[in-house]
Amino acid sequence: MIITKTPFRLSFFGGGTDYPAWYEKNRGAVLSTTINKYCYLSCRYLPPFFKYTHRVVYNSKIEMAKNINSIDHPSVRETMKFLNFHQDSRGIDIHYNADLPAKSGIGSSSSFTVGLLNSLSALKGEMKSKYQLALEAIHIEQNMVKENVGSQDQTAVSFGGLNKIEFGGPQHISVNPITLSGDRLNHLQSHMLLFFTDFSREASKIARGWIKNTQQNERELKTMLAMVDRGVNILNSKNYDLDEFGKLLHESWKIKRTLAPWITTTKIDDIYNEGRRAGAIGGKLLGAGGGGFMLLFARPEKHKKIKERLKKFLCVPIDFDFLGSQIIYYSQPNEDKY
Repeated sequence: MIITKTPFRLSFFGGGTDYPAWYEKNRGAVLSTTINKYCYLSCRYLPPFFKYTHRVVYNSKIEMAKNINSIDHPSVRETMKFLNFHQDSRGIDIHYNADLPAKSGIGSSSSFTVGLLNSLSALKGEMKSKYQLALEAIHIEQNMVKENVGSQDQTAVSFGGLNKIEFGGPQHISVNPITLSGDRLNHLQSHMLLFFTDFSREASKIARGWIKNTQQNERELKTMLAMVDRGVNILNSKNYDLDEFGKLLHESWKIKRTLAPWITTTKIDDIYNEGRRAGAIGGKLLGAGGGGFMLLFARPEKHKKIKERLKKFLCVPIDFDFLGSQIIYYSQPNEDKY
């Protein structure tokens, strides 16, 4: 049996410039971090005592399939095809668990694909580099599943940590860790509040609007791209108070919410505005939009008031993760065939 642990991510700046429709013609970049909330995937060869060949357990659903093509879960089906499991006569047993709900803006679908790719590769005796995990997960999601997704989530959760990730050009993807002193890093983390809005959404449908509007949003996307370097400069310079990071998040959210329909709603705006009135400097709805988690950025002394104002919504404590997708349990697969 193989068990992988893959983090979820928070994206601060540059979202939208990580779609191939943008960065294949223009430079793209994001500033993001992974957090200490994870998805877990266990994989093993399934003993041949059942009427089905493959079993996939996820989100209270159990699939029992006789072949790979009949698996409903698109990422499971296409990842198994990508790794040529159709050439293996043995069945596969896959179980998924997570600390946070799916479809909530924290890169859960890409964490799933990266973790699955990591675990199934290990089951075959292959060890992927973090760069391989990222590129192959991007290929599976964009070209095989044909989801309307960018390239930041797969990269962020494969590598882990606080990074500036650049897209386009000869290297295609470049990951640049942001190095901060322990005090500065802790101070940054202490400003974060993560609230669950109580409603999820289909990110791919909302992202379709982003992609469709890429050309007409060129000015806005270039402005959001420039915010990546501004955000990095704020973090790296002792001359900047972290309030400036929160103000930049606020600027970014004001632009993002105009890029496509359904990114925000009246309810989302109410949550954000209540948080601001209670002392948040800035923030944003995570992911493509429409629901999920909202990040608020505020001085620690303001957190109690903000939590009280938004007490209807679950506040999730978080710290940063720096390890990315890991194999946390490995038991040599039984090579004996029944």
